Amino acid sequence: MAPPVPPLLLPHAKRCRTVAVAAVSSVSLSAFIFLCLLLLDLAPHRVLYSRLSASSDLSVSPSREVFILPQGTVDNPPSSVTEVPQRRDPHRTPPFPPPPRPFEPPKPADSAQATDVEARHGADSVGIKKCDVYLGKWERDEEGRYPLYQPDSCPYVDEAYTCQENGRRDSDYLKWKWKPDGCHLPRFNGTDFLERIRGKRLMFVGDSMNRNQFESMLCLLREALPDKSKMYETRGYKITKGRGYFIFKFADYDCTVEFVRSHFLAREGVRINRLGNSNPILSIDRIDKSAKRWKRADILVFNTGHWWTHGKTARGKNYYQEGGVLYPQFDATEAYKKAIKTWGRWIDHNVDPAKQLIIYRGYSAAHFRGGDWDSGGTCKGEREPVKTGALLDSYPLKMKIVEDAIKRMHVPVVLLNVTKLTNYRKDGHPSVYGKKVIEGEKTSKRRQDCSHWCLPGIPDAWNELIYATLVQQQHRQ
Repeated sequence: MAPPVPPLLLPHAKRCRTVAVAAVSSVSLSAFIFLCLLLLDLAPHRVLYSRLSASSDLSVSPSREVFILPQGTVDNPPSSVTEVPQRRDPHRTPPFPPPPRPFEPPKPADSAQATDVEARHGADSVGIKKCDVYLGKWERDEEGRYPLYQPDSCPYVDEAYTCQENGRRDSDYLKWKWKPDGCHLPRFNGTDFLERIRGKRLMFVGDSMNRNQFESMLCLLREALPDKSKMYETRGYKITKGRGYFIFKFADYDCTVEFVRSHFLAREGVRINRLGNSNPILSIDRIDKSAKRWKRADILVFNTGHWWTHGKTARGKNYYQEGGVLYPQFDATEAYKKAIKTWGRWIDHNVDPAKQLIIYRGYSAAHFRGGDWDSGGTCKGEREPVKTGALLDSYPLKMKIVEDAIKRMHVPVVLLNVTKLTNYRKDGHPSVYGKKVIEGEKTSKRRQDCSHWCLPGIPDAWNELIYATLVQQQHRQ
């Protein structure tokens, strides 16, 4: 059985049959075949090339090709595509459809990103992704923007950091801003920050230096709230040194800012000696007991460092334990290295980098003169940042240990490397103003705090850097 004639050829097939009837009666079979072939040759060639349906008119040009343009190209279609279908000569052989345009990767959107950053955060933030925001200098604030909140306006600052309320009279230390080399930080926007953490848990984990930063963050975000009552500690706790866990809820944003105390990130414990007395120990191969709380956070800001520099930790005698073995003597720096590796392993095994952001805040400089915190060291009377000297270039071994550990981790960690920017600020410590002075009572000068920071003050800049980190993360995505 002969195959069916394609619908588009039916009119020509009918002509062939008409010719065949005449041909049988008057011409030879060979003449008949010649005539049919001639008719087929005269038929429009576009039948062979067109993608038209069987019902289409042969005089209509083929439908336009659809091109998917790569990102960053113009929206106009390629010039080979006709905007308005035109009638063509049916006896003219049309060209084949043009080949598809090769794929072109999107062009870098640096200018577009910079424009977006500028629109959202002002011209200050342009170029932030192109420089190291931790290298720079402190500049005097000539615009009157600093401090970002008034000294007596925030009820969440621990007494130890309320320097102005405790009698400090100079205030120039409040009027400096951190300026990175080659770029500007985005202006801190508490409302935008809260939007970025909407529905999330931001948790600070570490020692009292991280509590210092935690309190700064509470004050910065509180400034953005029209109704301050919409921010509260969920269990009604007041911030004190004795308590190691706080949860502050921002009701309108369904988010929390929390603090979990962990001096070493490794596990503290006690052992009972032969005389029945208890002695503290530090298991440098085990994570801190508070780690069960860390898992629930979306953004984690860690630190440790100052507790490794003095007392039993620095002496290392019958204190460090590893694999159930208590070392009679162990070097504190080596113990620190092992504890940081323990922390890194925990992060790698328990954090989902697609859902959680990990930040490690670097070591914060202390500025004791003439002794240490417990041996007569002082910083009273310092009123300006350090401008020159070896101190500005000092970089503790602990930071090199942290950097090396982060490089070896699988989960990405943002290193908030505030060490060098704090080297400058010998003027920002509480000094003798870490306690409220009762009227008629003299300020004690026996023990000064040259490690922590007054609030408002230097930790506000650390939180500006966290905000810059969130802005950078958005543009990378």
